[in-house]
Amino acid sequence: MTRLARRPSQPAALAERWDPARELGDLHQQMERIMGEILTGAVSGDGATWVPAVDVEETDDAWVVEAEIPGAKREDVNVEVHENELVVTGEIKEKERTGVLRRRTRRVGQFEYRVTLPGEVDAERIDASLDDGVLSVRVPKPERSQPRRVEVGSSTNEQN
Repeated sequence: MTRLARRPSQPAALAERWDPARELGDLHQQMERIMGEILTGAVSGDGATWVPAVDVEETDDAWVVEAEIPGAKREDVNVEVHENELVVTGEIKEKERTGVLRRRTRRVGQFEYRVTLPGEVDAERIDASLDDGVLSVRVPKPERSQPRRVEVGSSTNEQN
């Protein structure tokens, strides 16, 4: 009588090399790192232009844009307006270090922020200031003409 030999379904070496759960865990860690860099502003080291965290507020007479750019110097920041588009560009320069940098989560390098404001702007009265790492740009709306009361008269002469 013939006996059937039982074969292993996979070689043991192959089963040890490929672990789908481990692969999925590695992928998850890589995605967390990438999303963390995007959302928290961590430096990826590739020298790409990044976008600072910004708040845009609309008041009755202006738009106020506040951008977080800690470590930037006034001379390294440029604010431009073309029609109703505000463009903030600049660079935060790498700090000279004497020791070994063990960890970095602060951004350095070129940054750029663009926003199209939803109305006309008064480009002549724009004001920008940089204090405590926050750039504040006040973009005034054009002055509206004040309503004027018009007296209603008659086109015919009234006779009594």
